[in-house]
Amino acid sequence: MSSHKTTATGRRPRRHDPDRAERIAEVVEELIAERGIEGLSHRAIAERADVSLSSTTYHFKDREALIRAGLQRTADRFAEYMAGWAAEHAHDTPAQLTDALTDAVLYCCGEGRTASTVEYELFLAALRRPELRDTAARLEQEGTAAMTPVVGPVAAAAIQAVMNGLCLQAMTSPAPPARAEIRQVIAYVVDAKPA
Repeated sequence: MSSHKTTATGRRPRRHDPDRAERIAEVVEELIAERGIEGLSHRAIAERADVSLSSTTYHFKDREALIRAGLQRTADRFAEYMAGWAAEHAHDTPAQLTDALTDAVLYCCGEGRTASTVEYELFLAALRRPELRDTAARLEQEGTAAMTPVVGPVAAAAIQAVMNGLCLQAMTSPAPPARAEIRQVIAYVVDAKPA
């Protein structure tokens, strides 16, 4: 016989849960990926995170706070990813860099689609929510900063812009573009020299 008490729903009551806010923020990202920002609600998050509705409003007072938490997690993860990516490709030749960037675009359409969807949903939310713009800008700044030691500041900014465009196009296309098409565009930017 178990010594744990359960509620009518069969769940054990939680008294001490130091990771609750983090779990709620994680569910925010999951739901944004599935439903978009407009489908985000405290009730849906509480249900998915297996917490009470009052827990979601305790940690995140309103929907905007939930969106900010999702964007912050996204920006933190992206910064970590870009730092590792830049370290891994620091000594790549232009051809190797082009291949790696092409793979990154294709990753957005495949295995990384969920994370990329969240990034772009939250990034675009900053268009109408000025309070999100600093965090959204951080996504761009982190990408450019990580690429700068590899290719220089001008090429890093250009690559960041092209990568965003290619990922969005590839993710919203009925069929993703062929690898050769993506690689051709990236090669043009990687090999371009500022005037």
